[in-house]
Amino acid sequence: MMRLATPLRLLIAASLAALLGACASTGRPVSPPVSETPPVPAAPVSEIAPAKPPAIAPRPALPLPPAPPRASAPVYSKPLDGPAAVARLLPRAPDAKSWSAEIFSAFAALRLPATTENVCAAIAVIGQESNFQADPVVPGLSRIVWREIEKRRVKYDIPKLVLDAALLKSSPDGRSYKMRINALKTETQMNALFEDMIAELPYGKTLLKDYNPIRTGGPMQVSVEFVHARVREKPYPYPLKNGSLRDEVFTRRGGVYFGIADLLDYPAPYTRPIYRFADYNAGRYSSRNAAFQAALAKLAGRALSLDGDLLRYRDGLPSSETSLTQRALYPLAGRLHLSHADILRDLRLEKSAAFAQTPLYQRLFALAEHAAGKPLPRETMPRIDLKSPKIHRHLTTEWFARRVDMRYQTCLKRQ
Repeated sequence: MMRLATPLRLLIAASLAALLGACASTGRPVSPPVSETPPVPAAPVSEIAPAKPPAIAPRPALPLPPAPPRASAPVYSKPLDGPAAVARLLPRAPDAKSWSAEIFSAFAALRLPATTENVCAAIAVIGQESNFQADPVVPGLSRIVWREIEKRRVKYDIPKLVLDAALLKSSPDGRSYKMRINALKTETQMNALFEDMIAELPYGKTLLKDYNPIRTGGPMQVSVEFVHARVREKPYPYPLKNGSLRDEVFTRRGGVYFGIADLLDYPAPYTRPIYRFADYNAGRYSSRNAAFQAALAKLAGRALSLDGDLLRYRDGLPSSETSLTQRALYPLAGRLHLSHADILRDLRLEKSAAFAQTPLYQRLFALAEHAAGKPLPRETMPRIDLKSPKIHRHLTTEWFARRVDMRYQTCLKRQ
């Protein structure tokens, strides 16, 4: 356990005690209404050409049969002509007019075709994640927060009496922090609470920065990490509430926009939408990568976890630790006509469409299919157990994908 030096402990205690006389500040402003954006014609998502892969040095060709042809892309219906057409696909939901307007506006802002299939995919995820509640109630939020605060208190050796006294004082909305914690019902309330504690409590940034236990939020439970990565590539088209992307995730407008971007704004090589739904839960291209792991396991004759992660990651970035997939690949380097450096180079593309064009991907499947004497699937369900402070029972990525697919099929029938 890390312990602070005595002078620093006294400084923290004194600073927290000083909070007892602090005054509450004003409440949080309300975001402006969203104007409807006209649709922009575009090709269906499944027909968008993948990004051109980076140039790869040529390697000696293998005398193996070519991979079998992939299934052709399905034929999609024409784009829907406005929010009213989207509304006809919605299940019975409160405020259906606002939901249809936000969904249609998101497709227009993303320049994605609002086809029946694409809209039903978004509707299915919203229904599964929040049942069309813009700010869904999450049971047990108070327990989650108290548990997280206690972890931080013990880690930094803060006297419990001092912290309890600080939490009894008024917060920016006029209630004490303790009252707000005990009254928590939604993720929006929890997000605002943590932001206020980080900003208002002495040493709040040290104690709580990056320790908000809720990593996903809003009506599509989109990842906050994805949101920040997304805006580095494409600007967010709406004004920010309080200038915070994290706050925007918990609004209907931001949650729908970023959720649809995560679900549909990338080329996926799948024959069935259920694998895209699995990707939404497990990470982009997880279903393709799990099929790569399955083919590798057959060729190498060893068991592999089909989780869709080909490298090990830390804080969202590849780590230097060798993954089980790498350990299975390196003994095959000679048969693949690739060096260990070549293999690692191609594996680093696992989160992009370009990975399927690499020598590693193509030669691995050619070898595996030659050994099996038959074509092997290029998509399979990732095998992942879901873990989160909000999950209180055993769930898997496959469970999620099948539930969403059932809602998707029901939506298609409404047409």
